[in-house]
Amino acid sequence: MWHQREIRLRPRPRGFHLVTREVAEAVPELGELRVGLAHVHILHTSASLTLNENASPDVRDDFEAWFDRAVPEGAPY
Repeated sequence: MWHQREIRLRPRPRGFHLVTREVAEAVPELGELRVGLAHVHILHTSASLTLNENASPDVRDDFEAWFDRAVPEGAPY
C-alpha cells in the first residue's frame, strides 16, 4: 500500500507541539496499517521534527528549556 499526501498543519507559536492527531486525521489510511514507514518533509526554514515516545510531558518541557537557553527568542544574531 502506498499513500502520498500533502497536508498543512495549523500555525503554532514557537515551541514544541504534538502533531500526531492532526496528521492522523489528515491521513486516515494510517489507521489501516500495522507496520509501515512514514516520510515527513517539513517545508519551513525554522521548523524541525523530533520523534519520541512522549511517555512524560516533561520531555517537551526539557526540550523547550534547553532550546530557550541555546537559541533565545529575539537574539540579536
